[in-house]
Amino acid sequence: MAQIHSSPKTLTRRELLRGSAAVASTAALLSTLPNTALAEGGGPAHAMRTPENARIVDTTAAPPLPSAAVIALNRMGFGPRPGDIDAFNALGSTDDARLAAYVAQQLNPAAIDDSAFESRVAAAGFETLNKSLAQLWADHVAADPDYSYRMLPIEEIEVMAFNRALHSKRQLLEVLADFWHNHFNVYGWDYEIGPVFVHYDRDVIRANALGNFRQMLEAVAKSPAMLVYLNNRSNSGGNPNENFARELFELHTMGAENYMGVMSQSAVPRNGNGQPVAYVDEDVYGATTCFTGWTFDRDTGEFYYDPTMHFNYQKVVFGEVIPPDQLPEKDGKDVLDMLAAHPGTGKHIARQLCRRFISDSPPEDLVNQVGAIFTAQKDAPDQLKQVMEAILLSAAFKSTWGEKIKRPFEFAAGALRALNTDHFFLVDTTPTNNFFWLYQAMGQELFYMHVPTGYPDDKEDWTGSGSMLFRWRLANWLVDDSLNLGTAYDYWSDLIAQTPSNIRTPNALVDFWSNRVLGRALTGSNRQTAVDFMAQGRNPDFDLPLDTDGDTQERLRSMVGLILNSPDFQWR
Repeated sequence: MAQIHSSPKTLTRRELLRGSAAVASTAALLSTLPNTALAEGGGPAHAMRTPENARIVDTTAAPPLPSAAVIALNRMGFGPRPGDIDAFNALGSTDDARLAAYVAQQLNPAAIDDSAFESRVAAAGFETLNKSLAQLWADHVAADPDYSYRMLPIEEIEVMAFNRALHSKRQLLEVLADFWHNHFNVYGWDYEIGPVFVHYDRDVIRANALGNFRQMLEAVAKSPAMLVYLNNRSNSGGNPNENFARELFELHTMGAENYMGVMSQSAVPRNGNGQPVAYVDEDVYGATTCFTGWTFDRDTGEFYYDPTMHFNYQKVVFGEVIPPDQLPEKDGKDVLDMLAAHPGTGKHIARQLCRRFISDSPPEDLVNQVGAIFTAQKDAPDQLKQVMEAILLSAAFKSTWGEKIKRPFEFAAGALRALNTDHFFLVDTTPTNNFFWLYQAMGQELFYMHVPTGYPDDKEDWTGSGSMLFRWRLANWLVDDSLNLGTAYDYWSDLIAQTPSNIRTPNALVDFWSNRVLGRALTGSNRQTAVDFMAQGRNPDFDLPLDTDGDTQERLRSMVGLILNSPDFQWR
């Protein structure tokens, strides 16, 4: 497989500047509404003509609630591909019935026929995806290969994340993999983590995404990726390192919302079950010594408990005495048991999931309900599946829209799906360098966040001008036929060929591509902006020479870029 995580090879500075100019025009058209028009039958209309007089379009109003299909496909997946909305609507006679059927389908990913995608992956020549942890270690660490081969596992997982988001029918699983990677964040491009990242993605995150949280927690704690990232591999009785234990409490389980600082353990109030209602620094210190000796074999990469590193004396966590001389690993497992069973963990995880799938400020009653299910089902093998079912079938899920925006990964994958970019990545990886260059500039390079918090999930964190500018650039690049010279394709998606022959008027073209990209019409004056852009002063109900005129074809591609850059496409 060719190296793909590198600097761009074909996009010249001149071509980038051309793209930037087009993006600037696109941005201007999104925020303005032309008031002037050319006489019908006037001179040729140029694709990127700038309106002479304009007024600002108000995009601050809350967007209207779309159909259940649009909500489900954008929240439980990365947006609709052509045909997805029709397939969703065929699942029942009412929105509630359709949603229930789709949720049941997506919560059972193993039963979804994804053989077409799997065949393409098998034919693509990926080398590391099926290697065991021992094989990864032997080939990419112990053999001391050059840097590019050493880091091939993380590179292939990065490409596969896009492949799966774009092509897999198991869309909810992909959204959950993205969520749990962020929740249990590690910096995947670390020199020691990159070679084993296939194991972390496949055996730790994906294998447990709809399973049992306690099982996932232990898989995370024992993975070489996390042992390296939070330094627990060197945590010993003589030299304790609290990095892992602190993030275990603060991020992975109970959350900062349940932290009471330096208070004494004995002073923390207890709930009706006798559990402390929160954790304090003393709990973190006690847990740190419980995980001493949890490391991995430097010859195989496999988890290894080293009794010579373990602090084998009494510890206290949550005010409970953990006796000395327990069986190997039991001290740490006791801590994981306590945390996985604590109601504070249930509520924290429930809030994080509701925030991801509903809104930045999800309803508190739903958070409490989902948290109670999490805790009550703490021993169930499908605990997380039950939790997700409660969220996805809730009234809040069906009735909320526009309180989240797509993060860069969701935006990029959604744009590729909407454009039906069928060839992307799977066979020919040569053109992808330019894509990664533009994608990474949006601020969410996959598995690249250095700090344990992972990438933020609040919409305010992704509405800055820098992030939006590079969204515009990526969207422009995906629809522009001039920026892909030297690749195997004239442009990423043949929009002309995908436009039905009976759709040729500006009004019809905008409506067709709006419904195709968004699953619904453009809202408010944004539709008129796009129509005026296509019409360029002509009658918006007269046919355009789309089949023969290159200028009209260029304008269509730019108009689709307008839709991708519209506020309507950002919501989820």
